[in-house]
Amino acid sequence: MADDPQRNFRSAYYEKVGFRGVEEKKSLEILLKDNPLDLEKLSTFSQRFPLPSMYRIHVWKVLLGILPPHSDSHALVGGYRKEQYQDILEALEVMRYINCSTPSTHVYLRMFQLESQVLPRCSETLPPDEENEDFLSISRAMEEIVDDPVDCYWLIKCFVSQFHTKFGDSIPHLPKSLEHYLSQEEPRLLNHLKNTGALAQLPYSLWFRRCFAGCLPESSLQRVWDKVISGSCKILVFVALEILLSYKIMLMGINRSEGVVRFLCNIPQENTDAIVTKAIDLWHKYCGTPMHAV
Repeated sequence: MADDPQRNFRSAYYEKVGFRGVEEKKSLEILLKDNPLDLEKLSTFSQRFPLPSMYRIHVWKVLLGILPPHSDSHALVGGYRKEQYQDILEALEVMRYINCSTPSTHVYLRMFQLESQVLPRCSETLPPDEENEDFLSISRAMEEIVDDPVDCYWLIKCFVSQFHTKFGDSIPHLPKSLEHYLSQEEPRLLNHLKNTGALAQLPYSLWFRRCFAGCLPESSLQRVWDKVISGSCKILVFVALEILLSYKIMLMGINRSEGVVRFLCNIPQENTDAIVTKAIDLWHKYCGTPMHAV
């Protein structure tokens, strides 16, 4: 589809006067009227634009397969999801894996384990291992984004499952990818991180296994997850890259690897929206902008 000069002018005008996203919201509303919903178009939209908060959870549920593409089945399937949630919850209560004082994130973990057929015996329940800690971190973040516990569980479950299925083979290669892009953007910082021994110890699990849950506040995190849920794990590399670039001066002044890691695990929270915006710009710069036509 050829670019519409009038539309481009309007978009540029809206952005200039602070109404960026007005036309994008209208475009999404048109996409959401399709029946069945076009998953490819929804994914492309989510890759290219931030999802409006009023539609975010609904789009996530569709892209993660919690709701089907046929809109007229959403109420029925939503009811089934709620029944299944209640059945799993009651089963865990009967088996005494959970009770009224169990933290909700641990309830979600046990539900996930039961559905995945990896629920440990009650007598063998140990403190969470690293993989379970990844799940719990994502759960804590999702709880801050989603109010309804049924939606929250299904979003956590399907987000984690899709992430491992789609990107499991790619995750081990993301640190090398980060090193490559850092060499393009700021080779002096890369050399500093290598010389101090910090490069090998960067918080890759926090960044690439937990998708920045526990690192970024949820208002910024959900914009990153828009891209992950719609099909890109590469965005995680550029968020990590922009964190390094944003705090370059601070990091260049730290000469011990432990100090670098400690700082990056607890970055200041007030600047994260700008970091995510710049990260998305870098992502588009290196990986291109997906084309979208309603």
